[in-house]
Amino acid sequence: MLWIAALGIGIAAGYVIGGRIDNLSRLRFRWPWLVVAALVVRAAILVTPLRHFDGVQYVYLAALTALVAWTLWQIELVRGIWLIAIGSALNLVVIATNGARMPVAPALAGSLVHSGQVGQYTLMTADTNLNWLADWIAVPGPIGRWLPEAYSPGDVVIAAGIGVVIALAMRSQTGSLETRPRIVSDPP
Repeated sequence: MLWIAALGIGIAAGYVIGGRIDNLSRLRFRWPWLVVAALVVRAAILVTPLRHFDGVQYVYLAALTALVAWTLWQIELVRGIWLIAIGSALNLVVIATNGARMPVAPALAGSLVHSGQVGQYTLMTADTNLNWLADWIAVPGPIGRWLPEAYSPGDVVIAAGIGVVIALAMRSQTGSLETRPRIVSDPP
């Protein structure tokens, strides 16, 4: 839900800085299906019976690693995507150091409190590593009831990156760097 809110904020910011929604059609990615595949893996591990198999979290870790590599590959092509790469890398670090599972603060863990581990998530304890990078952030107030999930600092950076990418793409008048003509001069 946080990423959907980031899309909305990015679109609003794009209009504020003089952008046009039709400029989003010029946004180009290399291998966009890789993002879809990583999100499908995440969802499959979380909401299907796969979440009960030990070791399945490593499939998610591999998908997240591929997603970080993908965002790094897009940096020259998509303005602002470096924020998404940083946020994804923060999540990758905390997950990799905790047995391929993201720790979640007990106050925000819901049913995870009873099971201890589900899919790619584990309950945050004194034994989990890098808890300050784990899922401990809750959205306060009435918006928190609309977005009742736990978020990590990496998730917040990813959301900011999504908003920046959308706003900058809406403002762009020239298309992606890959299709933009480049001036090349021969040395004397």
